[in-house]
Amino acid sequence: MLPKSLQAAIDALSALPGVGPRTAERYAYYLFRANPALSQALSSALSDLHSGVKSCPVTFALIDAKEDKSPLYTDPTRDKTTILVVEEPLDIYAIESTHGYKGTYHVLGGAISPIDGITADELHIKELLLRVEQDGVKEVIIATNPSVEGESTALLISKLLSEKFGKNLKITRLARGLPLGVDLSYADQITLSAALENRTDL
Repeated sequence: MLPKSLQAAIDALSALPGVGPRTAERYAYYLFRANPALSQALSSALSDLHSGVKSCPVTFALIDAKEDKSPLYTDPTRDKTTILVVEEPLDIYAIESTHGYKGTYHVLGGAISPIDGITADELHIKELLLRVEQDGVKEVIIATNPSVEGESTALLISKLLSEKFGKNLKITRLARGLPLGVDLSYADQITLSAALENRTDL
């Protein structure tokens, strides 16, 4: 029923996570009606995506293809003795938006998930242990997601770091608990348990 080019655009957009058939149709039709320059810019950006982006060989953060290492690692003002460990590259930008962290990062590339077939060997854990040793790291902040997979990964990393470096390395976890502005009656049991466990002095 639809022109082949329009249907092809709809099919391509439907492959994106969270984009159903109807949403894909709206996106494709919007692009068709918009200035052709928008579609051309989008096409150009997508065509350069894989060739223009790569992973940092040290931190595994996303960097420009022309860069050797992540600027967040090579910047002399960053504290290399502190590493914040995250699951995915985009998690870094959430932390950076706070403007409150001046250490470096390490991207695991996911979390341990037996259901999905992701084992510890597939994550960048060995590289983390090597960095701690080479950079004389004093603290590792584990910032994996507060999920079953994230917790399992955090426990494994903590165990491996403790066994190898002992008391010479401080291992911390991002605090978890009640967000500001939320009433107790609306908090779930897991959040309340974490808030009790991580309670602080006044």
